[in-house]
Amino acid sequence: MTNKRILTGITTTGTPHLGNYVGAIRPAIEASRKGDAETFFFLADMHALIKCQEPEKVRQSSKEIAATWLALGLDTNTSTFYRQSDVPEITELCWVLNCMAAKGLMNRAHAYKAAVAQNLENGEDPDFAVTMGLYSYPVLMAADILMFNASHVPVGKDQIQHVEMARDIAGRFNHHFDSLFTLPEAVVEDSVAVLQGLDGRKMSKSYNNTIPLFLPEKQLKKHINKIKTNLLEPGEPKDPDDSTVFQIWKAFATPEQTEAMRKEFENGIAWGEAKKQLFELVNGEVSEAREKYNALLEDVPAIEKVMKLGAEKARDYSAPLLAKVRKAVGIGGF
Repeated sequence: MTNKRILTGITTTGTPHLGNYVGAIRPAIEASRKGDAETFFFLADMHALIKCQEPEKVRQSSKEIAATWLALGLDTNTSTFYRQSDVPEITELCWVLNCMAAKGLMNRAHAYKAAVAQNLENGEDPDFAVTMGLYSYPVLMAADILMFNASHVPVGKDQIQHVEMARDIAGRFNHHFDSLFTLPEAVVEDSVAVLQGLDGRKMSKSYNNTIPLFLPEKQLKKHINKIKTNLLEPGEPKDPDDSTVFQIWKAFATPEQTEAMRKEFENGIAWGEAKKQLFELVNGEVSEAREKYNALLEDVPAIEKVMKLGAEKARDYSAPLLAKVRKAVGIGGF
């Protein structure tokens, strides 16, 4: 059995979009098929509570994200696929790790520093509207990672710091108590695209510029047609490296298709034609999974069954490790 363990989570605060698919879900499923590592994928619904206080939105997002992974072909026999809130050992471990996490370390977390800077800019108290959930988010992420002794954690560049914090917290625990935790490594795949959204900024729910992954065909076409472009006319050469249309094309196309489209841009392809071809490319890749996704959403008990089985599988790992943690720190039965 390999010692390599890969862990990935997606926060349940919205509908999965093309950026989630290209940046996280597709590469994660591909990694799970290689057979050279144990893979753990989870719905980060506890993390969702930091940003979202709308219960139905969190619940709906959880269903949609679960259905997305399953529709795209995640093999739950070879991977462990679970809902974070179904594994209570994670939140108990989070408290133990809180007792190891230095406040100074948390003060340096990017999200907290950004919130403080925004408050100061607005003339507010530095900690205005900052919850302990936001402040200690990196400790819960550390618990997610360390609970399964993940060795490799695929993240975007903005999340590298959190994996490094998990290493720091794990190292302190191992030094003070017992060497129970693997020190995780952040894996940043430069080849994995960070997609631009409709307005040219990073595709993100917080910017409201996403293209949902499983939109019906007509709506998908409509969204792609909304992608911001410049005013260059048909026949005028266009810079592919400065185009959201081309950037999304590249994320879905083969190298040969990418090179062909690059030449089309240099030859002055009309924006309408480029968007039409992009729609056909994206739709061709997601259409089969879209049907499975819609069928799954009509059969919520089937999704729930998969998640419950995943939780049991996850707890086969988490319960024994937490027992060792409890023993190491001196809590629990005599």
